[in-house]
Amino acid sequence: MSASSSSAGVGEAMLQVRQLTARFTTRDETVQAVRGVSFDIVAGEAVGFVGESGCGKSVTARALMRLAPEGSSVEWGGSVRFQGHDLLRLPEAAMQDLRGRRIAMVFQDPMSSLNPVLSVGRQIDDMIRRHTGASAREARRRTVDLLGLVGIRDPQRRVDDHPHQFSGGMRQRVMIAMAVSCEPDLLIADEPTTALDVTVQAQILRLLVRLRAELGMALMLITHDFGVIAGMVDRVHVMYGGEIVERGRVDDLFAAPAHPYTRALLDAVPRLAPQEGAGA
Repeated sequence: MSASSSSAGVGEAMLQVRQLTARFTTRDETVQAVRGVSFDIVAGEAVGFVGESGCGKSVTARALMRLAPEGSSVEWGGSVRFQGHDLLRLPEAAMQDLRGRRIAMVFQDPMSSLNPVLSVGRQIDDMIRRHTGASAREARRRTVDLLGLVGIRDPQRRVDDHPHQFSGGMRQRVMIAMAVSCEPDLLIADEPTTALDVTVQAQILRLLVRLRAELGMALMLITHDFGVIAGMVDRVHVMYGGEIVERGRVDDLFAAPAHPYTRALLDAVPRLAPQEGAGA
């Protein structure tokens, strides 16, 4: 399948990205981070974006939220149509209403994404009240339920704790609770298991799979690791140098990768070596 083709044949797309470009300007340089990226996401499906750091996958995800990295200005090009609206041309007020309510994002580092001086419950409460108009009591009840949903033990007590009182894995669960608090149509998970140990990584990934099924939302999973993608998504896009160089169903890419970069990523996935004498 060519890198320019879309997800034809899998249903009507909720999200249509066409010829997306992103150019960042900092004090020192201008960087073309994304070059003519096109893809679709269908309601309820899970798609993966795989590639090494700097390939443009996180910038592509941030375009859907129209968020620029700190310390830079960004010039977006192309179109990002979400349920009929071009997100790159929406007024900022409309984007603020959409972020968190229709499209939500789980970032790599929960400690830098959470406010250290506010309790986790307060931060989730604020999200719920801003986007749903719920009363303080309703938001509090919903927040406790969400913490329980993502596997925080004793949520009635932990709801008033601050981020530093949680482990890295628990902070990521809090971020996921916040992201799904308004039951978005699309959840973007940008390297959600970075810096977590292997056991906790597996727990977080299983949680995302379960929440996707329970809430019926689409999932866009960003990772550098093909091993994370396996079993998590329906389709995968391989990015290199700001472009999509290969795409297809996960099983197809694992069985017959066409691009040399895809083959290199797959070769980097750890595999159990057969033991001497096995099967003898």
